[in-house]
Order: sequence, then C-alpha cells, then structure tokens
Amino acid sequence: MSISEAPIRAGSAYTDIAQAVKAYITTARLVASDGLTWIEFGDLLVGLLRLAITGAELLDLPGPAKKEIVLEAVAALFDSVADYAVPTMLLPLWLAARPAVRSLVLSLASGAIEQLLPLLRSPE
Repeated sequence: MSISEAPIRAGSAYTDIAQAVKAYITTARLVASDGLTWIEFGDLLVGLLRLAITGAELLDLPGPAKKEIVLEAVAALFDSVADYAVPTMLLPLWLAARPAVRSLVLSLASGAIEQLLPLLRSPE
C-alpha cells in the first residue's frame, strides 16, 4: 500500500483545487505523523503533483499561473510534512539545510510539472 493512497482519496473528493490540496496535505500530515522516509515523502510529492496538475488543468488560467498554483501546493506539502522525514538527532543540521532542500524540491517539482503535464492532460 502506497503512503499517498489515503491523501489522494481525500483530495480526490473535491473538485475545487484549493480544497483538494488542503485535504491531501491534511491527510498526508496525519499519515506522516509517526515518521516518514524520504522515499515516502517523494511518493506523497508525486501524488500531490498529479492531483494538483489535474485540478489546475480545469482552471481557465494561462500555463504559468497554473504552474505557480501547483508549486505553491508543493511548497505547502514540504512545509507540512518534510520535518517528519528527519531523525531527531539530525534536527540541528536540518534547520541549517532546510531552506536549501526546500529550494531543491521546488526546482525538481518545477521540472516534474513540465514532464507530467502532457501525460495528465486529457485529450481534446
């Protein structure tokens, strides 16, 4: 069972992208509360990307605005659950590295959006 299954189900219950992302992140935080590996964080990230891109495609906005909405969702997920993937003894190091890791995750997500968008776009 994938760690992102419950958050995806929670987010998929909404048609509004903001509500879907909020439900996804809330459920992801509950699932991650007992600890999280970076692989599980990646799984949560990919699940959120799919959910947010699919929701953004329904909006009547230009492409860059849709991408910005998805990146804001990724930033919110990182801020909500990334700390659960760090062992307690590494927290001092994590506090110093967190901004750089956040920037890296957002950069990777930006590239992933460009790659996932054609795959998730519904044929017209």
